[in-house]
Amino acid sequence: MTDNSRSILHMDLDSFFVSVERLKDPSLNGKPVIVGGVGARGVVSSCSYEARQFGVHSAMPGGQAHKLCPHGIFLPGDHAAYSKYSRIVTEIIADSAPLFEKASVDEFYVDLTGMDKYFGAYKWSTGLREKIIKETGLPISFGLSINKMLAKMATNDAKPNGQLMIERGKEQEFLDPKPVGKIPFVGEKLEETLNKMGIRTIYDLRQMPIENLINIFSKTGTSLWNRSRGHSDSPVANYREEKSISVERTFDTDTTDVEFLLSALFVLTEKLSYDLRKLNRLTSCITVKIRYEGFITTSRQHTVDYSLSSKYLIEKATELFHQSYEKGRPVRLIGIRFSGLVYSGTQYTLFDDKEEENSLYSAIDTVKNKYGTNKLILARGIDLGNVKRNRDVQAMMKEQVNRERSNRDDKE
Repeated sequence: MTDNSRSILHMDLDSFFVSVERLKDPSLNGKPVIVGGVGARGVVSSCSYEARQFGVHSAMPGGQAHKLCPHGIFLPGDHAAYSKYSRIVTEIIADSAPLFEKASVDEFYVDLTGMDKYFGAYKWSTGLREKIIKETGLPISFGLSINKMLAKMATNDAKPNGQLMIERGKEQEFLDPKPVGKIPFVGEKLEETLNKMGIRTIYDLRQMPIENLINIFSKTGTSLWNRSRGHSDSPVANYREEKSISVERTFDTDTTDVEFLLSALFVLTEKLSYDLRKLNRLTSCITVKIRYEGFITTSRQHTVDYSLSSKYLIEKATELFHQSYEKGRPVRLIGIRFSGLVYSGTQYTLFDDKEEENSLYSAIDTVKNKYGTNKLILARGIDLGNVKRNRDVQAMMKEQVNRERSNRDDKE
């Protein structure tokens, strides 16, 4: 059951990529702006409310967006700028909030339970929103309620650039008239199935016996029954707890062969990038670990633009290796770690609109998912120059990966 004494704040930066572009160029204000989808093979990453009026939405193919909104202003996107502003907002929240969770690059939850005893969670949330707008110039909306699900739904109602609190005791009144598709994580297919059953509103869903829902939808039926009643016990995960994934390889023989070490790092980084995509996560920090003979270990980390791109992350890992490696010193182990993970929002990120690259990852990941991670290795990973090196890389890909994960899934 939901604890009605909780106060959970959800904050969401409105049309985040578009808003950043408008900060850079105020002449874009009030115009139909579309980030991504620049070419015929591009994908829309974000669009302004003016563009949405023509039917444009995120994840739409660029060609279709051009047909719907031919007068729209299409921009390629600025990966570095979006990462910068996401971090600025995160820092503002971190300096103010007692407990918060960064759910994605533009979405946050804050646990304000108990604050009503002092000066009110709604008043505090309003102050935080005003501070973010004043210090960044970015529009942001918030919703406040007794749990994460309801707070997120309230935010959706508050957009654009607004705020809404669901008063205690009025949760069901808020929920009942809404289409079932408004429940977070009820996708189009599930909504269509429910509609065919005559279930169009949350009120309709609430009338269904839980036994019937379980018989039809299994575990999802229980979730639907609970959510139609506003029940959700998902906690706000402390963002200060580091979230990371890592992989490393110990060599049979210590080596000073830089090309071999770079190829090994290439394979490990590509492997970890695949794991990121599988987890639907972006990373914001890379660490390269090098262990020399005598078990002397060094590591160097670097903050990067939010990404799950193999190409980009391999480039950054390679830069870190060159900054760290002591030439001529035999290496026993090499490792890579991604930390500062946040939810990407899509299976293949639309963060920087590299549609062809995303399509390549999709194809590679499909093969790996079906046949195993060692069945497909990007070119440099197998181009090591001799049989001995090839055997080492084969072993690397077959070996069970040693990885550490904290808070792997942010379950709702």
